[in-house]
Amino acid sequence: MKSPCVYIMANKKNGTLYIGVTNDLIQSVQEYKHKHAENHHIRNLVYFEIHQNIVSALEREKQINKLDQELTIELIEKTNTDWVDLWNQIR
Repeated sequence: MKSPCVYIMANKKNGTLYIGVTNDLIQSVQEYKHKHAENHHIRNLVYFEIHQNIVSALEREKQINKLDQELTIELIEKTNTDWVDLWNQIR
């Protein structure tokens, strides 16, 4: 998926979160799953938003990063109540 996106990776429900922005969600998530998972055990794509341009994606990433953990969890659970790995939906 080659569009500007904001995404959230997690190790488990209500666990450690990573918030990122990318122009290629598939590549970024794949790299995160394989390269970073060994150190952080963060393997699940639990949330993403597609944006029209990278500027709006970067602005949204900043907004999400300013939220406290509880509000970030609410954001995830609005569309992914069970924290299912969305990887298969984007491939």
